[in-house]
Amino acid sequence: MSVNNIFSWQENKWHMLLDEPANLPHAMLFLGPVGTGKGQFAENLAARLLCESDEGEQQACGECAGCHLLSTDNHPDFRRITLEDDADVEGEGEDVAKPISKSKKKSSAPTTQIKIDQIRALEDFVFVGSHRQGRRIVIVNPADAMNIAASNALLKILEEPPASVCFILVSSNPKRLLPTVRSRCRQMIFGIPDTTVATNWLKSEGVKKPEHVLGLAGGAPLKALAIHQEGTSALLDEILGPLQRQPLEPIGLAADWDGLRKKNPAFLREHLVDAVQKWLYDLTRVRSGGSPRYLLGFQKELVAAAAKAALPRLNRCYADLLRIRATVRHPLNELLFLEDLAARCAVALTSPKS
Repeated sequence: MSVNNIFSWQENKWHMLLDEPANLPHAMLFLGPVGTGKGQFAENLAARLLCESDEGEQQACGECAGCHLLSTDNHPDFRRITLEDDADVEGEGEDVAKPISKSKKKSSAPTTQIKIDQIRALEDFVFVGSHRQGRRIVIVNPADAMNIAASNALLKILEEPPASVCFILVSSNPKRLLPTVRSRCRQMIFGIPDTTVATNWLKSEGVKKPEHVLGLAGGAPLKALAIHQEGTSALLDEILGPLQRQPLEPIGLAADWDGLRKKNPAFLREHLVDAVQKWLYDLTRVRSGGSPRYLLGFQKELVAAAAKAALPRLNRCYADLLRIRATVRHPLNELLFLEDLAARCAVALTSPKS
């Protein structure tokens, strides 16, 4: 049976799960890097399990009463727990639907946790019978955003799973999940797909130079598509070009980046830090005799820069950027931030003998 709405790199998982849909576990945990499509897979699986027409490995029909209720966010046997203020919990192109909360109130800062009240709200749902005499489905995405209280509340439900209720947890950082929660779920890994499969899919989505964009995304195709749509990849020459000047002049480099930011308001500081991190990471790989992982279109430039750089300085600068990235969204003096970043790069890309 053909799979129409499942990504090509997920078809084997789809067939494996739905070979015997009646024997699905009561709790599943989908694990993998951001941008591999596990969130959308969870949504498609929920739709299939709530469909009142299709059977076996078929996709949800999209036409029955159950599919109509789900498409309008009114299915009585479906709940979705996510970050209350975020429309895109996995980001980088992954589809994430509306949160379970119906509150219209907006907080001043983005929500970073799934809280205990959201899990407790499930109790009345899971411990009553199905409204449409079928399964009841709960998606928790991102499951690793649950705080300790929420995790413990979910654990109590999973310890005595109600009949016909299926939990689907989605996580890009399973280390943040309680081991006891992980142990009560059947785990399925959504890894980085084959490069040829991913590039062919990106081509079908209209992405030019898909190999380069896929490299920027670390091999994750949905993340690569998001980078393409944001236009970040098109700015790489302007971001990284000034780093090739020798000797590197921090004030001038900061001015170049400042001008780039002013011309492109959607180009955020985190995009700049991410690009410079990838540059440093690939410089380190090339300096160590390896090949680039992210910046596949900058092989020549990386080789030239790596020949003049020292590994300890590259590693130190990369570690600095990890700390900077954690606070990059905080209100800072823009130019001072850029000058500090440029100065660190200048030190990293300068030979100790020069």
